[in-house]
Amino acid sequence: MDSDYLTQSPYTAPGPRLAPLLGSTPLPHDPAALAALVRGVLLHREEGGRFGYAVPEERMREDAESRYAEDVLRILGERGDTPLTEVREPAARFVGTCRDFALLLCSLLRTTGTPARLRCGYGTYFQQGLNDNHWVTEFWTADRGWVLADAQLIGGLYDISFDPMDVPRTEFLVAGDAWRACREGRADPDTFGVSTVPTIRGWTLVRADVVADLAALGGVEALPWDGWGLMEKDGSDVTEEELALLDAVAAAGSAAGRAADARRPDAVRRLLDDPRLAVPAEIVSHTTYGGERAVSLPVPARG
Repeated sequence: MDSDYLTQSPYTAPGPRLAPLLGSTPLPHDPAALAALVRGVLLHREEGGRFGYAVPEERMREDAESRYAEDVLRILGERGDTPLTEVREPAARFVGTCRDFALLLCSLLRTTGTPARLRCGYGTYFQQGLNDNHWVTEFWTADRGWVLADAQLIGGLYDISFDPMDVPRTEFLVAGDAWRACREGRADPDTFGVSTVPTIRGWTLVRADVVADLAALGGVEALPWDGWGLMEKDGSDVTEEELALLDAVAAAGSAAGRAADARRPDAVRRLLDDPRLAVPAEIVSHTTYGGERAVSLPVPARG
């Protein structure tokens, strides 16, 4: 299959950590089985209460700062020797965020021959009245094209009325759809936020997520609190020209989910050539527990 999204990025590449975790057990190829695998070895750092497990402070602080799938797998290897295909007790899991569920599922889908990518946007299904900042996986199907999957929802922990392997686009809004709805007056930007940090919401967040989603489409699957370029500007400093550029980014992100093939859209390639949007070699990471710091990134080539 001709697809840019079969190629692992530096972020999704499992490296040498995957084979030892599998042993003689092969990875399933079915996307739903892979999502169940991910759900069985990861724990969202806000889910401890759902499992009756007190997440150690150092895991709350450190696990989710692992930006590479290889590091997620390394930590899993350090916490247990059961095959990756077996459900683990909470203490043996990696403690991350929604982005880590999306990242690991994307990594395994690409490994087993299914084109996949991360999408940044908003889930409507966590807190009533809030479009909650969230990451999911989008995978390619021969009959339907791109389909949204949320591995975090597998297993009945959350009260949802849809298949987590086929999340309706009315329930998860890619960041471009959220931006366009706000710009067109169909949605209030203050209804877009982060449920765990009530002060983070509105235009600044939506703007950042539009850029983050573009980066993910281009092969840079950043952490949710990373920032660069237009993500870092004060709202009052964003020009009309830059707003028009963000409109174009939002349109490209919205259209990507309706693409007729599994290749990277030309519009995404063009936009990532703009220095205001391209991910630089060094970004700012506004870490949840460790404060702000500069981070050097491996930026993949964009063909």
